[in-house]
Amino acid sequence: MNNLHGKTIFITGASRGIGREIALRCARDGANVVITGKTAEAHAKLAGTIHSVAAEVEQAGGHALALQLNVRDEVALQEAVEQAARHFGGIDVLVNNASAISLSNTLTTPAKRLDLMWDVNMRATFLASQACIPHLKKSANPHILTMSPPLNMEAKWFAPHVAYSISKYGMSLCAHGMAMEFAKDGIGVNCLWPRTIIATAAIEFNFPAAILRASRHPAIVADAAYQILTRNSRECTGNFFVDEEVLRASGVTDFEQYATTPGTVLFEDFFLNPPR
Repeated sequence: MNNLHGKTIFITGASRGIGREIALRCARDGANVVITGKTAEAHAKLAGTIHSVAAEVEQAGGHALALQLNVRDEVALQEAVEQAARHFGGIDVLVNNASAISLSNTLTTPAKRLDLMWDVNMRATFLASQACIPHLKKSANPHILTMSPPLNMEAKWFAPHVAYSISKYGMSLCAHGMAMEFAKDGIGVNCLWPRTIIATAAIEFNFPAAILRASRHPAIVADAAYQILTRNSRECTGNFFVDEEVLRASGVTDFEQYATTPGTVLFEDFFLNPPR
């Protein structure tokens, strides 16, 4: 298995949660990590900024570049990718992690919220991939990893929150198509989704406390992402991975280490039916 030493990893939404954990996991190999996000100054309620994560990356043994970025701005997104490529001499991995969520039904989803989810989820995934691909084509082991679910067209995953579901499946469809489109270039394009709810700020502020207690730490997703990103990109593409399955295949047997409250029955994440 390869490692990520000297590789450049561009991560969207990396100031906290899963993005931060992936940044730190890559940093332990000595990777160059591009931390992007909107939060450049400390937030009253949300922990972490692009600069605090950059400092953590450096402490973990990596090299960091913190770039404030609103992924809804296509010009800023393109400029961030080009700046990162100039700074580190290329890009080897793109992690499409930025995401917006609103579990509202059709009648309670305003246009503003619909636009936010579409822009941050599908549109930014498409545009970030588009911007990075010319650089990824020059990499020895290029990967795009998108944090979105396996495609599942059962109506029960749409009906409670149509707009959110469409936006997340839009991310998955980007990967589904690009995996074949860029197979000849050796770019591995895959999706990764958690089997259980992950303890992120989105869960903390949008769900009851009981669900947070029945979740896992973001480290489980980061460890699974690492396993994918260190595989041969020409042999690993077009997959819809689930974090626990990836880690079991790599020999992990202790999953209690990831539980926020060990011994608690875990809350399954959306879009996995039946549970994988």
